[in-house]
Amino acid sequence: MQAQDHTDPMDAYSRLFRLDGRKAVVVGAGSGIGRESALALAAHGATVVCADRDLTAATETASMGPGLSPRALDVLDGEAVTRAAEELGPVDVLVFTAATNVRKPLLDYTAEEFERVVALNLRASFDLVRAFGRGMAARGGGSIIGFSSIRAVAVEPGQGVYAATKAGLVQMLRTAAAELGPSGVRVNTVAPGIVDTPLTAQIRAVPEWSEAYASKSALGRWSRPDELAGAVVYLASDASSFVTGSQLFVDGGWTAIDGRYTPPS
Repeated sequence: MQAQDHTDPMDAYSRLFRLDGRKAVVVGAGSGIGRESALALAAHGATVVCADRDLTAATETASMGPGLSPRALDVLDGEAVTRAAEELGPVDVLVFTAATNVRKPLLDYTAEEFERVVALNLRASFDLVRAFGRGMAARGGGSIIGFSSIRAVAVEPGQGVYAATKAGLVQMLRTAAAELGPSGVRVNTVAPGIVDTPLTAQIRAVPEWSEAYASKSALGRWSRPDELAGAVVYLASDASSFVTGSQLFVDGGWTAIDGRYTPPS
């Protein structure tokens, strides 16, 4: 006679977002979205490696709570990425947020600027997925979470190369989801809208630009880095056990509307 399953569904649901016993690596954990992601994962029970090129910043993040440890990692160094994946051992969750942007028209771009944006936003992501995804596939499970952007689908003059890398990242991670899915590895992207981070400080510093960007979203404001953390926890946890190859927009409704016009009263 088959044994009955006495699992309490309410208990199971209460633990749906828990990450106890899992190891996560957050690349870019020294500040902004990466820092908040690391803190949120640790708060849900994961042990988190706070990886960043700036070891001082990573150490500061790691000092903010239990279950966090710092590690220096320059993702532009492919060999260092491979070495980190080997030295850290089994990793259940990989989150990477590091990105850069050069805001200027395509005709004014230099080859060096193009290479710099592509190297960090796309090539480094490629190296991370291969290095950590290989071990996940061998162990039969894991969750990889990359950060794309609203610019993957909605362009703006002056952000062409950045937009191209983010669109390319989405397609690369969708491919990874298809290739690694049979091995139990889920791969997804989170697409923020306008977030108050060091990357957007240049825009925030100009009141007219800051307000113009805020008015484009349905909620009429910029988001805070911590407002992205819930999406990361969701995609890392069993709450998203059947979600892979997806792009989760956390953009305050930016991509849901096509601008707005408020006539004078």
